[in-house]
Amino acid sequence: MSKISDYLCDAIIGGLSGLVTSLTGSSTLGTLIGTFIGEMARFLMCYAPKFKLSNFSEIVKGFMRMCNDGWLQGWHERNGGNLTYRMKEEEVAQCRPFFDEQPREWVNMGVQADNLAGEYFITTGSGKFFRNVESDPVHSIGIVEINEKGDSWRIVWGLEDGAKPTSEFPSHFMNHSVRKAATNGANRVIYHCHATNVIALTYILPLTDRDFTRALWQSATECPVVFPEGVGVCPWMVPGGADIAMATSELMKTYQAAIWAQHGLFASGPDFDITFGLAHTIEKSAEIYVKVLSMGGGIIRQTITDDDLRAIARDFGVTLNEKFLN
Repeated sequence: MSKISDYLCDAIIGGLSGLVTSLTGSSTLGTLIGTFIGEMARFLMCYAPKFKLSNFSEIVKGFMRMCNDGWLQGWHERNGGNLTYRMKEEEVAQCRPFFDEQPREWVNMGVQADNLAGEYFITTGSGKFFRNVESDPVHSIGIVEINEKGDSWRIVWGLEDGAKPTSEFPSHFMNHSVRKAATNGANRVIYHCHATNVIALTYILPLTDRDFTRALWQSATECPVVFPEGVGVCPWMVPGGADIAMATSELMKTYQAAIWAQHGLFASGPDFDITFGLAHTIEKSAEIYVKVLSMGGGIIRQTITDDDLRAIARDFGVTLNEKFLN
């Protein structure tokens, strides 16, 4: 809080105390009322901007809604999963009046991307629960600025009381870089969730792009339309480090989504609706496949054929990744 605001609140306390004392003849009452109103003003000047940003910024509201949507699907037990959004210039301008007066210290990420230098991201916090984002945004999410070298971040709003961006931020950052380049700047969302049926399939299917893509394409008719390029698969790796960030970013040069074995789903898109819809579609298809295997004792009697897949692509005007077709 600025010194000017402090001086203003002290003036309110002194002025109201004197006014109430003169009207009532009670200096004690005057002091109590003046102090109460002055301290309320101090609280509002200090904290209201932080609450106002989360309440009235449309992009922050959209970010919070997607966090809650994922929680309601059951994909974010405890502090599982993370979400980041690369902000547009006009969105940064809208939020800037609510930024901290003094941005916090720069933190090196261990990865670097020239095409993300100077960008701003909304991010979930490390160790934070998706179920708490809507009720306590200033402690659960935040906005970070990237430095001009493209290798460090600093918090400019939210993530109060020592909170930090998600531990997967390096993975998100490198994949934002790749997807920004691959989509000519259109991609803005990176989303990681613990999609239950997708994870289950990583225990039984071969961990190849082809095996997962075919299983998903053939389990729900909309899948070849939603992700015609297929999905990538990353073998199990320790989460949160540079290795998984680099491995995933290689996959995301080709795919909108990648599956982390025994861990979850990594999805991207231009906005919250498209990205959540992609994750939801992949998980729904995985759920169907799991149920089919369970109901049929592992036997699949009929499915969507390769010719059917090509017919879908023709009629919906999409180009399938032919290396996944027979």
